[in-house]
Amino acid sequence: MNTVLILIIGIPLIEIYLFIKIGSQIGAFNTVLLILTTAIAGVAYARYEGFNTLKSGISQLIKNEIPIYEIISGATLAFAAFLLIFPGFATDILGILLVIPITRKLILRIFINKKKYEKKSEKKNYIDGEFEELGNDDDKKI
Repeated sequence: MNTVLILIIGIPLIEIYLFIKIGSQIGAFNTVLLILTTAIAGVAYARYEGFNTLKSGISQLIKNEIPIYEIISGATLAFAAFLLIFPGFATDILGILLVIPITRKLILRIFINKKKYEKKSEKKNYIDGEFEELGNDDDKKI
């Protein structure tokens, strides 16, 4: 089965289950209030961290360095803000983990190391290069 299809079906099912379980414990009104509070507070904190990432990226550019981590971190913060706006407890937890700098670095390090490992496992059976024929066409006369 396709991974995207599993996510499209699985995430709402998990969120509905958590809504029912948490709602039965703290009440419907408190559940809705908690979802709204996490969305507002999370997006505000994501905005704050986004500005910090932007400042860090600008300082990298001033030093004539490429702000690779800042670009990846900014994209991660945008995804985290989307997760925080999306109603649900599981997405809020993942969004909060991506917004906090320490856990964001850990999560990004896991994904980056995984990509490096996948690239190292691919071995090439050829040597890439260019060639140039030397000599004149007159030498080839028979």
